[in-house]
Amino acid sequence: MDKVMERRKAPILLTAAGLAACAVFFLYGIKNGLFVSEEAMAQFLSELGIWGPLAFVAIQVVQVVIPIMPGGISCLAGVLLFGPVWGFVYNYVGICAGSMLAFQIARRLGMPAVERAAGNQKIGRYLKWMENGAFDRLFAAAIFFPAAPDDLLCFLAGVTRMRFRKFALIILLGKPLSIALYSLGLTVVFEQVIKLL
Repeated sequence: MDKVMERRKAPILLTAAGLAACAVFFLYGIKNGLFVSEEAMAQFLSELGIWGPLAFVAIQVVQVVIPIMPGGISCLAGVLLFGPVWGFVYNYVGICAGSMLAFQIARRLGMPAVERAAGNQKIGRYLKWMENGAFDRLFAAAIFFPAAPDDLLCFLAGVTRMRFRKFALIILLGKPLSIALYSLGLTVVFEQVIKLL
C-alpha cells in the first residue's frame, strides 16, 4: 500500500517541482529581459558556457508552460544561437519536455489550468473535439502542423481521458516536423529580412 501511495505522489511532486522551477526561471527571465531581447538571451547563454544549451532547453520548457513569447520566435532563436542541427535538437527536447509538463499540470489541476493557459484564446472549438470523442485523433493531427495552438492543446489533453503514454508518443513523433518548419522556415525569412536591411 505504501509503495502505491509513493508511486502516486512521485508525479505530483515532479509536477510541483517543475512548476516551481518554471516560475523561478520565468521571474529571473523577466527581470533580466531574456524573453524580449535576443541579444540578452544570447549573452546569458554565452556566459553559461557548456551549460548554455541546458539553459536554452529550460527556456523552451518555460515558454510552453508559461507562454512568454511565441514558440516560433524561440525556435528561431535556437537555430540562430546554436545552428540548424543543435538548434533543432535543443528546441525539440525543450518543447517536448514542456509539452509533457503542461499535460501533467492540467492532469493535476484540471480545467482551471487549461483556462489559465488559454488566456484570451477561444477554446470552444477544441472543447467540441472532446465532446464528439475525436479529441485524440484531432490532437495528433494538430501537433503535426505548426499553425495549431500546440501549448494550449497539451494542457487540454491533460483533462481528457488520453493516457500519458499515448500523449507522449504523439508529441515525440509529431513535434519534429512542426519544429523543423518553424526553425528552418523562420530562419530563411529572418535571413531574407536581414539582406533587405
